[in-house]
Formats: sequence, structure tokens, C-alpha cells
Amino acid sequence: MKIKELFLTAVGTCGAVLVKLFGGWNGSIATLMVFMAIDYVSGLLLAGVFKKSTKSESGALESRAGFKGLVRKAETLLIVALAVRLDMLTHQNFIAGGVVTAFVANEAISITENAAMMGVPLPGVLLRAIDVMKQKKEDEITE
Repeated sequence: MKIKELFLTAVGTCGAVLVKLFGGWNGSIATLMVFMAIDYVSGLLLAGVFKKSTKSESGALESRAGFKGLVRKAETLLIVALAVRLDMLTHQNFIAGGVVTAFVANEAISITENAAMMGVPLPGVLLRAIDVMKQKKEDEITE
């Protein structure tokens, strides 16, 4: 077997396992993945180009901070998988939806914070929507 075929087989197998773990691929999971990717890339740009990251002392790119970010993203996905499995176990369909929505809100907040630190003007409607998500997230934590 060629290396390319072996690599593609491994990637396909990992993808299948992840889809099974998440109980299937849906718009919510896809949205979370897109938001996570945008957040990670915007964090890299904030550190690499603007040198304004809050994740390192100098504000510049730091491999340890980047790795920690990837570990956090992986842990987020594990928590989503846990919520999906809890839904399956309890024959419900709201636990995973709530968890994914909370993580999407968190990613949206981080993306807009990164954009603001880059000096990107943000529309007021977006900022108000994020304020609502922040408040809802805080209310859920205190309940």
C-alpha cells in the first residue's frame, strides 16, 4: 500500500469514528467546527501579525500557547461527544444542542474579541447579539 493510500485510509477512518462519536454530522457540529477554525486562525493572526495576543507575555506567536489552544479545542469536542452520548443514553435530544450552542457562542465571542483587538470595526447588531449570548451563558452557569 502506498503512503498516500495509507494516509487517506487513516484520515477516512478517523473521520468515520468522529462522525459516529458525534451521533452523525449535522449543521450544529459543522457550525461549531467552522467557528473553532475561524477562532484559531484569528488568534494566530492576532499574535503573528498584530502582536496583541493575550495568550503570551509578548503578545506574539508562541508555540506553547498555540498548542494549548488546540488542546482546548480538542477538549471542547470531547465534551460535545459526551453530551451527544448523554442524549442517546437518556433518549433526549436537547443536551448536545445546548452544549454546542454554548460553545458556538463562546467561539463567536472570542472571534469578535480577536477582531476588535485587530482594529476591525464591528457592527452594533453583532455586538448586541454577542452581549445577549454572553448574558445567556452567564445565566446558564449560575443556574
